[in-house]
Amino acid sequence: MSRRSRRGKTGGFFRRAFLFLLIVALATGAWLWQRYQGFADAPLAGIEAGDSLVVERGDSLASVLRKLDAEGVETGDRLQWQVLARELDAAGKLQVGEYALEAGASPRSLLLAMRDGKVERRMFTIVEGWNIRELRAALAKVESLQQESTKLDDAALMKTLGHAGQHPEGRFLPETYAWVRGDSDLDILKRAHDAMDNALDAAWASRAGDVPLKTRDEALVLASIVEKETGIAEERPAIAGVFARRLKIGMRLQTDPTVIYGMGAAYAGNIRRSDLTRDTLYNTYTRDGLPPTPIAMPGKAALQAATHPEAGDALFFVAVGDGSGRHVFTKSLTDHNTAVREYLQRYRAQQQSVPK
Repeated sequence: MSRRSRRGKTGGFFRRAFLFLLIVALATGAWLWQRYQGFADAPLAGIEAGDSLVVERGDSLASVLRKLDAEGVETGDRLQWQVLARELDAAGKLQVGEYALEAGASPRSLLLAMRDGKVERRMFTIVEGWNIRELRAALAKVESLQQESTKLDDAALMKTLGHAGQHPEGRFLPETYAWVRGDSDLDILKRAHDAMDNALDAAWASRAGDVPLKTRDEALVLASIVEKETGIAEERPAIAGVFARRLKIGMRLQTDPTVIYGMGAAYAGNIRRSDLTRDTLYNTYTRDGLPPTPIAMPGKAALQAATHPEAGDALFFVAVGDGSGRHVFTKSLTDHNTAVREYLQRYRAQQQSVPK
């Protein structure tokens, strides 16, 4: 056999071997790629309803995966996580926060969420008509919210919020506020205070020209009374109208919610005649004009009602007493007394019909 023939056969062998190895390499690569793609988008096993992941400052991908393992989540191959993190530009860029672990979450979706900081948002609602004691008590019960105000009295709280000397009542807007893990009760209170300032500014700037109020703070006080007097939204302007007319003619407001607020912890669920005659700073039966501070947290609708009271001639109102929460509005004391008697008759009839 010639040397040339031997070289030809040897070259052919190497070419075939190279092609074989190339095919094997390509097939292996395709298999690894399919496996990697399957890993990246496959739902993570072991996630249960309500599970969450907390990424803290300084956490690496490895420490995050250890946390997932501790939660019972099957994370699998660490190398694949590292490759995927580099592909998604998430390596070293995991943002601090709490992340919801939802059924169907994949390594890709979780890494993207941590890269983009799509942290779990929780909600806290300040209810219209709450007073400052109720607001602080509700905040203190929120789990995972850092409690930074528990040792502060009301004066120290307002100083910490940057409003030293301001009474806290009525200064926090009833709305729903989103918060994330790491936030504190002070964070929510700061936002609610700013929101109330903005809402009060807007209501005061657009106030009707004939409102008998000298300052925006007086508008806040009146709005808080309106808020406590009715839960019927469409009645608020009419309630505000009654109080506005009383203020204009120098007639006392004579509103029970202010008396209750002045009683503080002594209020046991009902008002006696003696309570109406016992003088406090908030007793509008014994004192002229508005009380010195708000008595509750008014919502935007109450702020609008206080600054845009409904026109009319009614000076009195009393509950209908039919369970609807609505009121009867009257112009004269005689008509008012008639409405009161009718209310009492309905109230007594209802009490008698209740099984004992």
